[in-house]
Amino acid sequence: MKRLVLPAFAAASLALTSCGGGAPKEEKKDSVAIGSENKTTTEPQANVLTAEEQAAGWKLLFNGSNLDGWRIYKNKPSNTWGVVDGTLHCTGSTTDKSDMRGDLLTNDQYENFELETDWKLAPQGNSGILYLVTEEFEAPYMSGPEYQLIDDENFPEKLEDWQKSGANYAMNPPSKLAAKPIGEWNHTRIVVNKGHVEHWLNGEKVVDTQMWTPEWEKAKATGKWKDYKGYGTAKKGHICVQDHGSEIWFKNMKIKSL
Repeated sequence: MKRLVLPAFAAASLALTSCGGGAPKEEKKDSVAIGSENKTTTEPQANVLTAEEQAAGWKLLFNGSNLDGWRIYKNKPSNTWGVVDGTLHCTGSTTDKSDMRGDLLTNDQYENFELETDWKLAPQGNSGILYLVTEEFEAPYMSGPEYQLIDDENFPEKLEDWQKSGANYAMNPPSKLAAKPIGEWNHTRIVVNKGHVEHWLNGEKVVDTQMWTPEWEKAKATGKWKDYKGYGTAKKGHICVQDHGSEIWFKNMKIKSL
């Protein structure tokens, strides 16, 4: 959507004519730049598709009002996900390790797709967006690759490159650090098409990889996933947002099948 700017106009000068018989005399006042006063900017409405997006096949994953289309992994009870001011919100806690925490996933499954969303993370936070998730394992990360979301600068533990924002977690580190400072909104784009995966962060492509190749199989067999035989094997699965105990917000979450 376009950003609407409503400028206010100010008069630049006023000409005055003298009462005497001499030449007219002009009094100049300080000029005011057009639009420098009372400028109001309206943010685009969140969680709404344009007519062009709808025509192109985009669908909202989050409607901004409720959790329709979502459920907790394996339908377990949870109380950490909700809607706050038009955002999909996960409550954060450093002490709550109860069984009521759970990852949230879409009811629908997707095979080849393009996904976009905006997200904002609390200080020292850690979360992720997983895809091609299935439910035969204890946790979503045992099947689905993860687009990492984390506080790169202030996370309390040392981070490996493959743990930083935009990474294909534990497989491909981001080519650059492109996340905005904590507290600001970031824009993520994920493309999955016949095993070809792209991770984009704030307009920068940070991961470009191909699943199920010999190189991919080697990385899986020698890294964190060597004992997780089901990791990355599904050709179709759910989209999942991770409850890692950190506060995080999502909006403008949409998907298009390819």
